[in-house]
Amino acid sequence: MVLPTFGINNSVLAAERIYASYSALELSISVTALENYAKTGVTDGDLAAYQQYLPVEKLQELRRILLNRVKVSPAVVSQLLYTPQGEFLLHRLAQVIKTKSDQPEPGFDALRSALILASGEPEGLTFLNVLRKYPSTNIHLDVAQTLGIATELDKLVNQTHRAIAAVSQKSKIEATAIQQPNLSQLPNLQVPGKFKSQKYTLKFFDSTRNRLLLTDVYIPKIQTSTPVIVISHGLGLDSSNFQYLATHLASYGFTVAVPNHPGSDTKQLRSLLNKHTNELSQASEFKDRPLDITYILNQLEKANQSDLRFKNRLNVQDVGVFGQSLGGYTALALAGAKINFKQLKQDCQLARLEKTWNMSLLLQCRALELNINNSGKDYNLRDKRVKAVIAVNPITSSIFGQSGLNQIKTPVMIVSSSDDTVAPALSEQILPFSWLANSSKYLVMLIGATHFSTIGNASPANQQVPLPAEMIGDASQARRYMNVLSLPFFQTYVAGKSQYIPYLNASYTQSISSKSLGLSLVKSFNTTELAQVLDIKGGKSLKKKFPTP
Repeated sequence: MVLPTFGINNSVLAAERIYASYSALELSISVTALENYAKTGVTDGDLAAYQQYLPVEKLQELRRILLNRVKVSPAVVSQLLYTPQGEFLLHRLAQVIKTKSDQPEPGFDALRSALILASGEPEGLTFLNVLRKYPSTNIHLDVAQTLGIATELDKLVNQTHRAIAAVSQKSKIEATAIQQPNLSQLPNLQVPGKFKSQKYTLKFFDSTRNRLLLTDVYIPKIQTSTPVIVISHGLGLDSSNFQYLATHLASYGFTVAVPNHPGSDTKQLRSLLNKHTNELSQASEFKDRPLDITYILNQLEKANQSDLRFKNRLNVQDVGVFGQSLGGYTALALAGAKINFKQLKQDCQLARLEKTWNMSLLLQCRALELNINNSGKDYNLRDKRVKAVIAVNPITSSIFGQSGLNQIKTPVMIVSSSDDTVAPALSEQILPFSWLANSSKYLVMLIGATHFSTIGNASPANQQVPLPAEMIGDASQARRYMNVLSLPFFQTYVAGKSQYIPYLNASYTQSISSKSLGLSLVKSFNTTELAQVLDIKGGKSLKKKFPTP
């Protein structure tokens, strides 16, 4: 469905021969010989003739590179590679894979179509499939640069695995130290609560920013005043994606508001697919999203007095915010994290960006436009009514940095996914969690989850681009985790019900962790511990020596 939209023909000419440079060698190898070696480990044909010149370990590394798979769909690859951020990455890859060895300015169309087509193959997006789908009979490949890139990615993957393992081990230590009541006697928070709710879709229009904010509001059928929870969706999503969480929280007595953020919702993604825009979102979304929620809370406060549907049943002074991805950024900004333009200027220099594989950093760098348009302006997006926030797969490392995150004084829970390639766990959640000075903080690790695992099914009428099941993982379990962790967190820190504290520790999460999707929780994990895990001397210099790869 996606390929014709971008003018890509699935029956393009396929590559037949690789012309590769390695050290002083100029190699000419058929794609068939490479494919056979990758699948069987046997060097024959053209490749056998060069075996004596190539170290065994380099051949083995080459085989692994050819077969390593990235979990991604053609739709996601298409969306990404037609944005400025995607083209920036294509610049890097096009230095390695070229149609002609003397090509002065690498063209992107051939490489872009090969990446999209390869991601649609049964084996997924592998380097071998990219070579097979390259729309030219001959490819010129720089082997040394290819191996260099593979080494960079390997190092990042290994560091991430070590950090996640350390969090899991710390969680076990914390669980052992807890004198926990009999867990089997705790009420099961996976089942819905006793309250039924009514859903309303309200139209709020902020004329000062020209923003129409269609907002789903779930009101439990209770006569007493109820705290308010706001759910902020991620890029390309809408309010329907978190209906599962909204209904669960409402069944336990919360009023839940789920806005649609114009400019970074499903409509924006469809516009990108239809080539009406080439941006995932505008830089202004970094300020407008938090302001959306502040505006909605203001309107709900007014409606609480005048709208008969609410009848003074909303407690808009005690608010919790749950956000996923860019919504996670939104939640942290509302909790007091400040945009860190100094950090962004350091991390967004061209020399650094040319070495990064952190896709979220390219998005975070867009926020620099806010500083250019409003030179010297300090964006304070905090809303004092927000008493606690949950940020799932948030982007944080540069847009907030350590000094920005240290502004948060309210309780915060950061949820990270081990297989997140959009907002990588190590640089965007684990390291930033270690910076938080707040004592009421929690880091949750979903072992085996991706960036998309916690996202619920959208309404069919919204025409969202579907994602393959393998990109999502055990979504039903991930959503159950969000239900059973969000509920006690907001009950404790927003509703002030201390009886829910026994759910917010490593012992409880260990008891509900499943084999299909592991779950760990820690309350403490500092930079010194992380530096030791990553074999970096001096925890204080961790940011300098580990600059968001």
